[in-house]
Amino acid sequence: MHMRLRCAIVAAAIAVTAVSIVGQTRQTGSAAVFPPYTPTRTADGKPDFSGIWQSLTTANWDILTHAAQPGPHPELLGAWGAAPGGQGIVEGNEIPYQPWAAAKQKENLEKRMVVKVTNDPKRYDTGEPELQCYRPGVPRANYMPFPFQIFQTPKEILIVYEYKGAFRTVYMDPHRDAPNESWLGWSNGSWDGDTLVVDVTGFTDHTWFDRAGNFHSADLHVVERYTLLSPYHIQYEATIEDPKVFTRPWKISFPLYRRVEPNVQLVEFNCVPFVEELMYGPLGLFKRQSQ
Repeated sequence: MHMRLRCAIVAAAIAVTAVSIVGQTRQTGSAAVFPPYTPTRTADGKPDFSGIWQSLTTANWDILTHAAQPGPHPELLGAWGAAPGGQGIVEGNEIPYQPWAAAKQKENLEKRMVVKVTNDPKRYDTGEPELQCYRPGVPRANYMPFPFQIFQTPKEILIVYEYKGAFRTVYMDPHRDAPNESWLGWSNGSWDGDTLVVDVTGFTDHTWFDRAGNFHSADLHVVERYTLLSPYHIQYEATIEDPKVFTRPWKISFPLYRRVEPNVQLVEFNCVPFVEELMYGPLGLFKRQSQ
């Protein structure tokens, strides 16, 4: 009897501790589990973010909390292509869509595999952009299941993504205005203490936040914050604003992990050849060569 009572007390204590830790983590984010850290510095005295990094989220499938689900053709692929369940990266697990935009997101989800390619300049209206090998946009490029590499100088920071070989330049000094709309936007950086702050504008409206149809307009404005928590972790946060689509600004956050394998490097992922038949086959512009 005493042993049962003791086990019950220990179990209750563990449960209370777990709830407390979860609550603390939700309130303070990843920084809750890290002691104060003084980062390694570059020659100009700034925190050194150089290296190869990768997220371990499932946000590329859905930035909100989601259950596992089968892939598009389970009768052919079984578990291949199935979507893993995951915890969301959106603060409060809610995207503040305007009513019309909430309906548009549901339509995007329903039509995510309906690809339309014509000479029409609105040819990006249907089909998930990643499915068609388009550049992923920001912040999505940072939580796709591919690593990326940061190269740092006092005047510019270059971020190179393994996915499609996409890259973006963060202009530190001087700042520059966006010359035109682009898939990854236009990035100007600054320092808030030891946090790298990147202000991104000049987006095209053709990118989505995930495979679930969450989207934005060309008025998207993203402010990213990169903070080193240890030699191996970056806390990434982004505030997202788009008055045409959302009722208020909203935030995402997740950790990035340094890749530390021997001789780690980015490898080529050129997805263009993978989508040619999908996109151009119906137009008679692509014919598979017979063996």
